[in-house]
Amino acid sequence: MHTANTLPLPAWLSTFHQAARYNRTRIGIAITLLVIAFAIVGPFVSPYEPSAFVGRPFIEPSPQFLLGTDFRGRDVLSRLLNGGLPVVWMSFASASIGMILGVTVGLVAAYSRGWLDQTLMRVMDVFLSIPLIIFVLLFVSLLGTREWLIVLLVGVAHMPQVARVTRGVAADIVTREFVEFAEALSVPRWKILFREILPNITTPLLVEFGIRIVWSISGIAALSVMGYGIQPPNADWGLMINENRGRIASRPLAVVSPAVCIALFAFGINMIAEGIAGTMSGSHRKSGGEQ
Repeated sequence: MHTANTLPLPAWLSTFHQAARYNRTRIGIAITLLVIAFAIVGPFVSPYEPSAFVGRPFIEPSPQFLLGTDFRGRDVLSRLLNGGLPVVWMSFASASIGMILGVTVGLVAAYSRGWLDQTLMRVMDVFLSIPLIIFVLLFVSLLGTREWLIVLLVGVAHMPQVARVTRGVAADIVTREFVEFAEALSVPRWKILFREILPNITTPLLVEFGIRIVWSISGIAALSVMGYGIQPPNADWGLMINENRGRIASRPLAVVSPAVCIALFAFGINMIAEGIAGTMSGSHRKSGGEQ
C-alpha cells in the first residue's frame, strides 16, 4: 500500500492558508468575494442596459426602478450592477504591475548593494515624492483616459513604495548562508533573486499587495469621480458618484450605493491584509519565544 507524499505548498499559498485562521481574514475574504461576484455576475442580471434612458431623471425608487434613476434617466441599479467590473480588474491589474516592478527593483537593490543600491533607491525616492493622483493626472491629461493607460500609470506609481518595502525585508535575507551557498555553486543571479530570496519574503509582500490594491481602488475611483477615469456612457462606480453628486441631498441612492460598494471592496481587501500581517507578527512572537 503506497502513501502519496504530500507536496509542500507554495510560500504565498502557505501564508494565505495560515492567515485564513483569523476571523478578520475570513470576513475580508467573504466580503471581497461577494463584491467580485457582484461585479462579475451583475452585467448578466441587470434589468436594463446601463446606458439606456428608461425614464425621467431622478425618479424615486419604485418596483420598476429599485434604486431610482440617475441624472439622465438611466436605471441606477443597472449601472451599479455593470459598474463594478472596471474597478475590480483595474485595481488588481494596477496593483500587480506595481508589485512586479517594485519587487524586481527592490530585490536587485538589496542583492547588489553598493552604488547600484543607492542609485535605484534615490530614483525611487524621486518617484515617491510625487502623489499618486498627481502623477496619473499628469499623463492622463496629455495622453487620454484609456483604461490600460490608467492601469499602467497607477501601477508605476505603486512601484517606489513596493521597491522600498522589498529592499527593506530582503536586505537581511541576502546575507543568509543559503544565498552564499547558491553563489558558491555559481547559480545565476536571477535564480538567486527569485528562487532563494523571494520565497523568504512572501508574507510582507502579500501584505503590501493588499495595501496596493486598496490604494488602487481609492485612486482609480477618485480619478473617475474627478472625470479622468472611466468615461460616459460606460458604467463605473466612481463615475456614478461624479455624475449624481449634485443631487445627493434629495436622491442619495445614486451616489451612496456605488460609494458603499467601493468602500466594501476596499474594506474586504484591507481585512485580508491585516490577517496576513497577523501571521507575520505571530511568527515573530513564536520565534522570539523559542530563543
